Amino acid sequence: MISIKGNMRYIIYESNTGYKVGQFHIKATDAPELQDFKNKTITFTGYFPELNKEDTYTFKGEYVYHERYGYQFAVKEYIKEKPEGKEAVIEFLASPLIKGCGEKTAMKIVDVLGEDALKIIKETPEKLLLVPKMSEKKAQEIYKSVLHYQEKDDMILNLQKMGFTLKETLLLVEEYESDLKEILENNIYKLTEFIDFKKIDKIYLDTGDKNSDIRVLACINEALKRLEFLNGDTYHYKEDIIKFLNKEFNIPLTNIDTYLESLRKDKVIYILEDKIFLFDTYIMEKNIAENLYLIATSPSRGIKKFENKMALLQDELQVRYNSGQKEAILKALDNNVCIITGGPGTGKTTIINAIVKLIIREHNLSNLDILASIALLAPTGRASKKMSESTNLPAMTIHRFLKWNQETNTFQVNEDNKNFQKFIIVDEVSMIDTSLFDALLKGIYSNVKLILVGDANQLPSVGAGLILNDLIDSKCFAHVELSEIYRQSANSYIPDLAKEIREYNVTTNFLEQKDDYNFLNVDNSKIKDTIRQICLMSKEKGLDEKTLQILAPMYKGENGIDNLNFVLQNLFNPKEDGKKEIKIGDVIYRVKDKVLQLVNDPDNNVYNGDIGYIHKIEKDGNNKDVVTIDFDGNYIEYKKDDMINVKHAYAMTIHKSQGSEFNHVIMIVSSSYRKMLYNKLIYTGVSRAKKSLVIIGSPNSFLEATKNSYSTKRKTNLKQMIMNNFV
Repeated sequence: MISIKGNMRYIIYESNTGYKVGQFHIKATDAPELQDFKNKTITFTGYFPELNKEDTYTFKGEYVYHERYGYQFAVKEYIKEKPEGKEAVIEFLASPLIKGCGEKTAMKIVDVLGEDALKIIKETPEKLLLVPKMSEKKAQEIYKSVLHYQEKDDMILNLQKMGFTLKETLLLVEEYESDLKEILENNIYKLTEFIDFKKIDKIYLDTGDKNSDIRVLACINEALKRLEFLNGDTYHYKEDIIKFLNKEFNIPLTNIDTYLESLRKDKVIYILEDKIFLFDTYIMEKNIAENLYLIATSPSRGIKKFENKMALLQDELQVRYNSGQKEAILKALDNNVCIITGGPGTGKTTIINAIVKLIIREHNLSNLDILASIALLAPTGRASKKMSESTNLPAMTIHRFLKWNQETNTFQVNEDNKNFQKFIIVDEVSMIDTSLFDALLKGIYSNVKLILVGDANQLPSVGAGLILNDLIDSKCFAHVELSEIYRQSANSYIPDLAKEIREYNVTTNFLEQKDDYNFLNVDNSKIKDTIRQICLMSKEKGLDEKTLQILAPMYKGENGIDNLNFVLQNLFNPKEDGKKEIKIGDVIYRVKDKVLQLVNDPDNNVYNGDIGYIHKIEKDGNNKDVVTIDFDGNYIEYKKDDMINVKHAYAMTIHKSQGSEFNHVIMIVSSSYRKMLYNKLIYTGVSRAKKSLVIIGSPNSFLEATKNSYSTKRKTNLKQMIMNNFV
């Protein structure tokens, strides 16, 4: 095996098994064939639990040629190098803490002054002038910077030697200041507030006992966090925690009670009978229940002469509402908290429009009053855009409404600084988790009308909780479930199929071709080619990537999203002379490419799940590549390193599609995905289609998935808390 030493620049691809593909900057190598790559980047592949940009690594493996991706360094084993001696001093001097000193200058200083460079600079700063090309002005800047950090530099160097990156080190020194030394000596796990638990645990285990009380307590807390994230539960049972501790942390416990009591006293957890909560999660559910009670029981004013006003509205909009829809509209206007649910084709969007128009008329709101009185909200940018299009009024994400600060992960609108709107309509409520719903209720007054709209049969929120279902099941709030389906034609089938899936009663009709639907029984090996053929025929009919969306359950595999996007990009947006491109790792992005935002970016008003199109690729003033992406008229600039926050979106996961609708959907249900397929996933994919749906794959896998009730139930206590308040 040969070796390379340097730093990871960025990750191109990462699977949930730990396999990574990325770019690596080589500082040193023992391989003659790689000498020309020193101080340059190459592509690497391998399995890693984690990699950090700030750390230095030695990779051992082979330099191999891949038919599709070219030369790559296949990593067989690796070690993370801890900064030692001169290297640690160079890294500190080259950090942003020291003004006037870059990496080259830092290396020269250490070459001249040695490992004791910091001590020498503090005691005899004039010796800096012995360094070649060192000016008096630069020497003075370096001396002042080092002197400023004289109480901290030893701590910074020690933290680096322990295994913390320079970035992590500076964060810890800034956050904890004089308390840091005591934390490191007595309980390093307190640092998990800012540093990943796995890293802290690894550093502790270098010298500590894996079964010490400090570690067991920290691991119980971490186990609860991971269980909450993995399962979506807001509480857990003792036996679940014990099993997880043994499996994940190699801590065999038979009696956990003493540790749980200690955590309870410190308000890390809350224990209610046999239910064990993270303390913050318990408080969130408690807050939600109490705030909903305050809203529901506040004095309210209903609508007068409803039938007359509905008749006028129907004439104006040229719409005829059925009895269920009228009931939903009336309850929304008469009650402080109202829940409206229904599957695709039942008219939820139409109802929101009617409610908004009746509120405006009932309260005689001017255009200025409307913005001050009504808030239209959704958890995703796409869903809020849909609300805005249906009502012709501004709508926004909940994060934007609450003025989320990405760096601190806090909301500027909160219990001490509330928003003032009196009518709050929230769509796609099934996607909202406990934390976000708690934040929303804290940010509004109790004298509001809160109208919650969604589909309780869709995928649950990514975060913990089952908000929409719990509110419905409590039976404490007005609720109307819409069931009547409005067909696009006599032979339309999408809403009926969604209803059958929702009721776990899919008939053999799913194999019959309809005006808006077709199921293609295709072998796994031919799925990709079949999709390509369908897309070619769709293009001939005038459809394009803006109206056609491919959905699949996962990224990897022959029929996975990454492979499909490669094929579909070349079909919908092929390489052309004059069309600019940029290569990010092994992925090529072109002007006009369809892309998906992967993270929330409230500063730029673009959110996880938003779809955009590459508008231009150009060089900035520093000759650096900049990609401008158009998100429905919102143009956002991305530097090359920022492109890790987007992916091609010709194909996407069903999870990422939630909150969006597409005119035409092609969904893959392959037997190779069988373990990942379940009722709510299939239902959510089917209900994304507005005009046509093509399902490709195995009929047996499709039927099995519709019968699989995985993910239908989460352990939450919100329903009971709500009911307790209304007793």
